[in-house]
Amino acid sequence: MLSRLLATASAAALLAGCQGAGQNERDARFAWFEYSGSDPVHEIEAGPGEFRNPVLSGFYPDPSNTRAGEDYYLVTSTFAYYPGLPVFHSRDLVNWTQIGNAIDRPDMVDFGNLGLSRGLFAPAIEYHDGVFYILNTCVDCGGNFLVTAEDPAGPWSDPVWLPDLEGGIDPSLFVDDDGRAYILNNGPPDRTPEYEGHRAIWIQEFDLENLETFGPRTVLVDGGIDFSQQPVWIEGPHIYKVDGRYLLSAAEGGTAINHSQVVLESDAPMGPYEAWENNPILTQRDLPPDRAHPVTSAGHADLVQTPDGDWWATFLAVRPYQGDMYNTGRETFLMPVRWENGWPRITAPDEEIPPVMARPGLPDRSSPAVPMSGAFTVREEFDGDALPLHWLTVRNPQDDWMRVENGDLVLEPRSDGLGDFANPSYAGRRQQHIFAQASTEVRFAPSRDGDRAGLAVFQNDEYWYLASVSRLDGETAIRVERRAGPGDPADGETLVAVPFSAESPVQLMARARGAEYDFFYRFDEGDWVPLLENADGTILSTQVAGGFVGVTMGPYAHAGE
Repeated sequence: MLSRLLATASAAALLAGCQGAGQNERDARFAWFEYSGSDPVHEIEAGPGEFRNPVLSGFYPDPSNTRAGEDYYLVTSTFAYYPGLPVFHSRDLVNWTQIGNAIDRPDMVDFGNLGLSRGLFAPAIEYHDGVFYILNTCVDCGGNFLVTAEDPAGPWSDPVWLPDLEGGIDPSLFVDDDGRAYILNNGPPDRTPEYEGHRAIWIQEFDLENLETFGPRTVLVDGGIDFSQQPVWIEGPHIYKVDGRYLLSAAEGGTAINHSQVVLESDAPMGPYEAWENNPILTQRDLPPDRAHPVTSAGHADLVQTPDGDWWATFLAVRPYQGDMYNTGRETFLMPVRWENGWPRITAPDEEIPPVMARPGLPDRSSPAVPMSGAFTVREEFDGDALPLHWLTVRNPQDDWMRVENGDLVLEPRSDGLGDFANPSYAGRRQQHIFAQASTEVRFAPSRDGDRAGLAVFQNDEYWYLASVSRLDGETAIRVERRAGPGDPADGETLVAVPFSAESPVQLMARARGAEYDFFYRFDEGDWVPLLENADGTILSTQVAGGFVGVTMGPYAHAGE
């Protein structure tokens, strides 16, 4: 167990920088929040007519897209974060602007006390005859459902549950030229599984008017492309109709380094389907791990055709900083689809996903107000009525503990903590770079033992760091605390503490450097003072912490006993 270390800075030195009016109220007030990031790969310039991958940096996994006229829409997974299922809009497939969240009312689904990587798995979005459909699975919280909207910015309907898909995940919708509709999904095989990861792709007809499945359920793919190889986790299926043929594409191999995308064809939606002999159509699993700027774990693709007839694919992949370590989660990438004798291909064998590529031949290349790719800085002044759409809380909100008021983000300290599998007073935004930093200014006067407010770096309930103004064991201090696994106390362990009077605003910063994180504080605009440097960042990686999410960073407040 790590013992608490007292920093060498003296209380007198700190008090010298703490002049100003204090805060008497119990709430924690955050004056601003700034995030910035730039990675070594960004030294490779994107010239005119080029774009940079990933197009959605950070924890934006399992992308699905659709086209409505000249507009493109995309959704990604959020698991047990709230609001859920961000909806993005683009005119060029490169620059994406978030326009809403499909799950944005607490009573739509209930995450309860689920682990952060349960909840809303891979969504699929489709557009047909003036209506947008999102199909999704709430794992351990209701099963498979769909929501609809005429405006993709919302509001979206209450969930319509799909009981015939019980035991499955990753539903998607296909509407044929004759108006007949079908729902596909990953589900258990039609017999006792023969090996770990043995799954199947199922199809069933769907009534678009009454929003319900009907008729027999049919297995389209048993296990994967080559059953003799015991393929695992066939999932994320989509059907496309191309030149009269039906192409079924799905992910295979699991969502880690063996991830891939495969394709099959049929003369009818219900099959039978035959696999292409040159599968997979997308993977990075056969490339040398020591290559420069590696991108790994590519798969879970969704294809879209432009008005000019070109095809593109969005898919997930990751950018490790060493080995299979990454803290940014699974990100959204874009690549063109090439056609080989009528079959789609995204990457050829041994082809690396490049960081810079030629752009689609589409108009409107304006950059989004909130950058999503490349090196950038975003500063929130909290001068609106609510947090921007890309901010997240953990699980369904309990009570009204957060508000934007007079240019501050105000958090009510509550008993729910970062390690409690609950709904803590925490608002975060994604870490979108391997090299990143987040900073904020907090005004908080802890009055009871256990009170704390500051900046959290959060992977899940069992793996996080917290830099805060806090009162513990009768001492008010600026602290860095950490939880490094289920064996650690739920409220973390103190790594460093600097005595503090809590009579002025404090600025806190967390800096990510791949496998290491640093924490700093300062007053006003003085120099940043180190609190803790070279902290182990691998505990925030998916490899160590498990699950499917990436790191988020943001303000947090907690009430003691």
